Amino acid sequence: MNADDPLLLILACPLDKGPLTLPAGHEVLYNPRLRLRYPIVDGIPQLLPSSGCRVSSEEHERYRGEAT
Repeated sequence: MNADDPLLLILACPLDKGPLTLPAGHEVLYNPRLRLRYPIVDGIPQLLPSSGCRVSSEEHERYRGEAT
């Protein structure tokens, strides 16, 4: 998945239904509101609520700075 993928416009967090970002250089989709990251495996976003992983404050700042 890349930043120009039109799928990014319709993907949403399964918990708060808000938009997700794609941090550059990471195979994850990120929800900065809940500080959750969802993996992308073989190009397929894993958007089950149980797939979300909480991130540290440092990781949150890094993802926010790299988000597209």
